[in-house]
Amino acid sequence: MTTTEPSESRTIGVLIVDDDPLLRSGLAMMLGGAGDIEVVGQAGDGTEVAELVREHRPHVVLMDIRMSAMDGLAATEELRSRPAAPEVIVLTTFDADEHVLRALRAGAAGFVLKDTPPAEIVESVRRVARGEPVLSPSVTRRLMDRVAESDHDRRRARARERLDLLNERERDVAVAVGEGRSNAEISAELYLGVPTVKTHVSRVLTKLDLNNRVQIALLVHDAGLLDGRD
Repeated sequence: MTTTEPSESRTIGVLIVDDDPLLRSGLAMMLGGAGDIEVVGQAGDGTEVAELVREHRPHVVLMDIRMSAMDGLAATEELRSRPAAPEVIVLTTFDADEHVLRALRAGAAGFVLKDTPPAEIVESVRRVARGEPVLSPSVTRRLMDRVAESDHDRRRARARERLDLLNERERDVAVAVGEGRSNAEISAELYLGVPTVKTHVSRVLTKLDLNNRVQIALLVHDAGLLDGRD
């Protein structure tokens, strides 16, 4: 699926979704102070998101995970199922919340804790707008380790079955993405040009019907391909 991306010189449009008006106000003030970011809208519940995205076409949505009428998980799933969907960063209080992992599986590009320092939230927005995930491999592994799942064996089998759709080179690239490597690092490791790496990543996303690199990493983790690695 394609995602609307800002050019290098264009302002990053952000939609803030949280049921706490004080938090929304604080985030809007903080992000508005960054010269390359514009808060294009605010919502207090997931039910408002679709219309505001259609109206304002933000590049990034900061999405609270727990809201009353429609939570951030459902809103993320709905948004990321659309073509030209904005990227989603989940706002959460607990970094091992099962809902966070479900949002990442639904296509969120990462998450930030609500008490994250302002400068880090701003940088997270910039990174996601560039198409980069905001999850390090260690955070991904810790999150998955701490969230218990009863269907571990079945999920592993399904993940391996899906990865079997890839050819050998695409699989190598997918594993490198799971390790958190950038395109330049994958290029050096696999002796490929960066444009070729980008092509392989795009093919992996298409073949596996995924939204972003975070979902590739989660699938690789599910398949157990990084077990025993640092």
